[in-house]
Amino acid sequence: MLCNKTGNCSERRTSRQQITMQSQPLARIGLGPVRLGLLGRERQNVLCYSSIAGIEKVPMSKFEPSEYVNDRYKAIEDRLKVVRKRLNQPLTLAEKIVYGHLDDPETAEMKRGVSYLKLRPDRVAMQDATAQMAMLQFISSGLPKTMVPSTIHCDHLIEGTTSPQPDREGSFGGEADLKHAVTSNKEVYDFLATAGSKYGVGFWRPGSGIIHQIVLENYAIPGLMMIGTDSHTPNAGGLGVCAVGVGGADAVDVMAGLPWELKAPKVIGVKLTGKMSRWTSPKDVILKVAGILTVKGGTGAIVEYFGPGLDHMSCTGMATVCNMGAEIGATTSIFPYNKRMHDYLVATGRASAATLADAFKEHLRADEGATYDQLIEINLSELEPHINGPFTPDLAHPLSKFAEELRKNNWPTELKAGLIGSCTNSSYEDMARAASVARQALSAGIKAKVPFTISPGSEQIRATIARDGIMDVFDKIGGTVLSNSCGPCIGQWKRTDVPKGEANSIITSFNRNFAARNDGNPATHAFVASPELVTAYAIAGDLTFNPEKDTLVGADGKEIKLEAPFGDELPARGFDAGANVYQAPPESLNERSKLSVKVDPASQRLQLLSPFKPWNGDDIKDSVVLIKVRGKCTTDHISMAGPWLKYRGHLDNISNNLLIGAINIANGKPNAVKNVVTGEEGPVPATARDYKARGLSWVVVGDENYGEGSSREHAALEPRHLGGVAIIVKSFARIHETNLKKQGMLPLTFANPADYEKIDPTDCISIEGLKTFTPGVPLTLVGKKADGTSYSFPVNHTFNENQINWFKNGSALNAMAAAFKAGKM
Repeated sequence: MLCNKTGNCSERRTSRQQITMQSQPLARIGLGPVRLGLLGRERQNVLCYSSIAGIEKVPMSKFEPSEYVNDRYKAIEDRLKVVRKRLNQPLTLAEKIVYGHLDDPETAEMKRGVSYLKLRPDRVAMQDATAQMAMLQFISSGLPKTMVPSTIHCDHLIEGTTSPQPDREGSFGGEADLKHAVTSNKEVYDFLATAGSKYGVGFWRPGSGIIHQIVLENYAIPGLMMIGTDSHTPNAGGLGVCAVGVGGADAVDVMAGLPWELKAPKVIGVKLTGKMSRWTSPKDVILKVAGILTVKGGTGAIVEYFGPGLDHMSCTGMATVCNMGAEIGATTSIFPYNKRMHDYLVATGRASAATLADAFKEHLRADEGATYDQLIEINLSELEPHINGPFTPDLAHPLSKFAEELRKNNWPTELKAGLIGSCTNSSYEDMARAASVARQALSAGIKAKVPFTISPGSEQIRATIARDGIMDVFDKIGGTVLSNSCGPCIGQWKRTDVPKGEANSIITSFNRNFAARNDGNPATHAFVASPELVTAYAIAGDLTFNPEKDTLVGADGKEIKLEAPFGDELPARGFDAGANVYQAPPESLNERSKLSVKVDPASQRLQLLSPFKPWNGDDIKDSVVLIKVRGKCTTDHISMAGPWLKYRGHLDNISNNLLIGAINIANGKPNAVKNVVTGEEGPVPATARDYKARGLSWVVVGDENYGEGSSREHAALEPRHLGGVAIIVKSFARIHETNLKKQGMLPLTFANPADYEKIDPTDCISIEGLKTFTPGVPLTLVGKKADGTSYSFPVNHTFNENQINWFKNGSALNAMAAAFKAGKM
């Protein structure tokens, strides 16, 4: 696909040809393996290893003084020597890091998009909503301590408010919200803190900040690999980390010392040229890429950025791009190591890590001649600011055309709220650029015309912007500073200004904008843009306003035009760490062994897990269809967040939100399905429970990219818990498909997508071929109509031998327990 300067695109598919990069249009895409031009000597067969021998030992972080980066770098070098000898070809940066973490590089098959790799990540990070289930699963493993450095971050359970609240003594905003969260979530926080201490997991207290900002500030080191139980874990790619979002079961495997399994990703190259100017920001790069690739265009691939444009982008700006790469379905996104990363490491107190990375830089960039599966080129000098939405993050609009699109589609143009911050855009630079816009308005006597909220990414960011006067600017413009947490970005917003069901528009600097995502109102039109653009819109109160050409009217009646935003990349006076918000686990195993982690059997927030039943050895016979889903079905549709977050540690309670957001094709309504036994219409979870009580297994039938969005494994645990056996769809999002496999479910896809139309919600479904379940061999779906007629067609799966073992044991956790019992681990 080739895009000209106006954004008009025409598609071109090529075979294995070399695409040179002479011209530099706004965006250009080529499909098929793409080889970087050989600008220097051919290094295909040359082993160019940077020596780190003799360099002082560098801790993985200041909190892990006995774990060293040097050891990880040495292991990467050793593995890459084997990989280069076997592959005998130039490597992309993604391949260097991924293959540099192979469990067994001597024997591993390495074919992009085909092979299943067993990898050894260096770190695990968990946010508090998903950590509950992950730690409950880890406890059941019986291990005394995690085998890799791991952390828990309390960021998801804090509800944001922007108006006086009775349950906060008439207060609202950051301090009141944090105080309320500490009290209302005490049981969960105590569990996580105690479990962390007992099993050697670092614990970041409520108010410490958002997991991804904390990781960037403290743990991200170029060239390392980490997994996190949040879909926006790729944020760390802005500091050269191969960081992948996973479900809790994957985290448990790695914490237990098992290799982590990942299908060898394809690699999409994005070449950046030129330099951003005026209102264009790093956020606009990923908004543009999302418009090109769509929400599933990156599935099964790592997006690797390169080119001279990188020299003009901050480290935190690169993190923004990687963070929102989750919205195109990418396994992760990554940038090569450069001076901007070096400077960020130094600014965050990790100068020794920067020095080590400098010496290791040969492994922190792609080889010349490296081949990409797809290539996109973006000229930053010509890139416009973008606004994406509503209802999907890949509906991209250049600023110059946004007002026209609003009118054409009859979207509400009156703005009701502007929200900045979140894990995507809450760096010092983001806050400084937004404040520069606000200062201009204040100098003209103008304040925000709509509610305007600010979510600092971490305690360090909050303390630093408070010291430097940025917080004061936001306060004077009429903003509400929320706690250092996710807040409205994940639906933790106690919004009171607009009734549910009323159409309205909001604009955020967040990453995700599915229906009802931010405020629980499916009629809210949520748009996504950079923090500085959101700030300008909050001041104008009108989405048709274009800050690049339109004017505002000051208090004196004179028109003013906003100048382009500016903000320091890093604080001139250094970062202020703020309050102490970290709890380290005891170093002594003896001390940890004395700790106990208790879960009250009567608790409504936490519930110990019982193993799922293993496969019964037979085909699936006569399952009912719980729901046939029409259209988009994200993990928010399958297992909503917002008020349901408090039940993330209690599987039975949270299962009461199963698929309540999915649209039933039979009636066009959410959370309303017909019980095929009683004939009554009822909520999806209640109907599933009734089937389970009657001993009836059930399946779900779905559309494209089923399960896109969050990494939440509850969207896989809940159907398993309530008696589901298979999810049959046109295509899956990567993380959700893996999560379903981990819990013993059958994620299946139509061999012919048109077969979706053959299934009626009243059909009985059988799945044949399980007795000879084999990788690469389709299963057979047999459907019976109410009139007695039947049909059959093949359904595909992506199970390998190890994953089939999960299915047969009932879950991956069961398989791990069986291996422990058999002495095979």
